[in-house]
Amino acid sequence: MKKRSILLVDDSQDMLEVLRRQLNALQYNTFQSTSVTDAIDLLQHARIDLLITDMRMPGLDGMHLVKYAKSNFPNLPVLVITGFPSVSGAVEAVKSGALDYLSKPFTAKELQQAVQQVFRQQDGKTDTTVSTATEEEQTIDYHGIIGQSQPVMELIDLIERIKDTRATTLIQGESGTGKELVARAIHYSGPYRQAPFVTVNCGAIPEHLLESELFGFVKGAFTGANETRPGFFHAADGGTIFLDEIGNASAAVQTRLLRVIQEKEVKMVGTNTVQKVDLRVIAATNSDLYTLSQQGQFREDLYYRLHVIDLHTSPLRQRKSDLPLLIQHFLDKYAKSYGRPKPGVTPEAMHRLKAHDWPGNIRELENAVQRALILCDGQIEVADLPAYLHAADKTERTAQPQALLSLREMEQQHIRRVLDSVDGNKTAAAKILGINRKTLRIKLKERE
Repeated sequence: MKKRSILLVDDSQDMLEVLRRQLNALQYNTFQSTSVTDAIDLLQHARIDLLITDMRMPGLDGMHLVKYAKSNFPNLPVLVITGFPSVSGAVEAVKSGALDYLSKPFTAKELQQAVQQVFRQQDGKTDTTVSTATEEEQTIDYHGIIGQSQPVMELIDLIERIKDTRATTLIQGESGTGKELVARAIHYSGPYRQAPFVTVNCGAIPEHLLESELFGFVKGAFTGANETRPGFFHAADGGTIFLDEIGNASAAVQTRLLRVIQEKEVKMVGTNTVQKVDLRVIAATNSDLYTLSQQGQFREDLYYRLHVIDLHTSPLRQRKSDLPLLIQHFLDKYAKSYGRPKPGVTPEAMHRLKAHDWPGNIRELENAVQRALILCDGQIEVADLPAYLHAADKTERTAQPQALLSLREMEQQHIRRVLDSVDGNKTAAAKILGINRKTLRIKLKERE
């Protein structure tokens, strides 16, 4: 059964953390917000099953949020909490649409009972509740992040916890897993959403130009510098700069980046004058920066400066339960883009899509769905999918069962494959196998 999602609204971070832990322990997904404005944004972009809000908050208060929810999401249950001896405000909130209220302090057991009671009431309203929505309709779409698997929910939870800060963040994950999408979600879900979001692909800009593009340059700094031009850091001042493929930055650029992050100062190429900048730095990589730093290929001090907040995007093969949701999303997207009816997917085609491991991740899936929609005649069949998926299907039908081998035979076969992959280099093979050269020689003699 799909986990229910609860939006928690309170101006106290400590209270939000307590509520989050207690509700996560009860197997609920949680979103947190410290202001009514951010809570309204979340209600508009995420599927929420229950709203729990404090009443007294600076600026717009809980009553405003209750009335907003009642007007715009009439089927959304609301539970209010109050920390004051008088519960008149909570009673008023109930009259305005909240189902119940809790008075602080309350125990974890009281919270559990209140939440369960709210859901029991909603489950009994077969005529008005949204619980009859289809699985597709219950998809989480959080600033473009789509899914309802545990990795996705945990990622969204982390974004919610850091979005109101300017903490430097490092996003790590395989190519095609949506790292830029996560960076945009952090920026546009936070209080600096109106400020610039500047993307820099460190792998796409030639190394000799990256430094001047990032930090700007003054007229005459180098041949061709006919004017003074601000860099990407200047353009992102007040907002967020997203440094994609940070592992490709040169040693010189890494040194300059370290100063920017530490001192929040930028020095344009060709001058010693520093300029203050106020922004958030989000970096992303599909490389193992820690290993690179230990091998001397990436500055260790810069790695730890970037690693204040660490987010991981899961490969698609580890969140296959999201595949049908993503497929429907891309079908909706491209059917609308091409002005065509949204096609169905045959069970055989869906089977092939689910069976594939998607090494190119979401980007590969999107391309496959787009291709299939263009080629299909009203319904996507196996023939409409990329050729390599047909080959996989054929392999499944024709594959013969392999003979069962002993552990020693399997070991010897693996050693031979590794040796073949390194052209017989025993030193290289021993390193890959995690043994020393002497042990490898012994194992090879056993084979003879």
